[in-house]
Amino acid sequence: MAKDMTLLWGSGSPPCWRVQIALEEKNLQGYNQKLLSFEKGEHKSKEVMDMNPRGQLPAFKHKTYVLNESCAACIYLETQFKSQGNQLIPDCPAEQAQMYQRIFESLTLNQKMADVIYYTWKVPEAERHDSAVKRNRETLSAELKLWEGYLQVNMKIVRYVHVSNEYRKNFSLADVTVYPSIAYVFRFGLCEERYPKLAAYYNSLKSRPSIKTTWPRTWLETQGSDMLKDL
Repeated sequence: MAKDMTLLWGSGSPPCWRVQIALEEKNLQGYNQKLLSFEKGEHKSKEVMDMNPRGQLPAFKHKTYVLNESCAACIYLETQFKSQGNQLIPDCPAEQAQMYQRIFESLTLNQKMADVIYYTWKVPEAERHDSAVKRNRETLSAELKLWEGYLQVNMKIVRYVHVSNEYRKNFSLADVTVYPSIAYVFRFGLCEERYPKLAAYYNSLKSRPSIKTTWPRTWLETQGSDMLKDL
């Protein structure tokens, strides 16, 4: 079943990791995959551009259906393989609403992360300003405090996004999309003491098979950064 799927991905990319986790959760191992290097510019190769003309990863195809937006790919996998693997969309409409809200809020978190982490890569040196760096960091801090606040109520972001063992079985698409972003900020040195609820969430899911199996290879081989340690 998974043999008619292809995933082109880059290690350490939260969007790529989302799709990998979703595939594992739906027991869709054995798909065609290729690890590409961002550093070598392989995400701009013809192979990628043929699937994703934006030249971005992931690039995902099932049969002739191409889904290059990671959240779209995750939702597609759950709806197409609903009866296989773990159920990732709750039955309750209220819980579904909260789940979808958190999924798309995670895109805002990703953008604010990128504004800080990739500032010097994205912005030419002549156009960089200390005031912009300060503003971006303050904006990311406020965003992370918002997510920390979500975890203040019953130790969970929503019922199906959790931090305690009690809720491990209630893993949903919200976790699939949110977790890689949370892991990413801790990879870049976010202080666990300053964000204890996010840290608890991050650490509680490290051993989940779909996450452990797909943990970014580059993270296993290299040290992280301390860029966000003072955030």
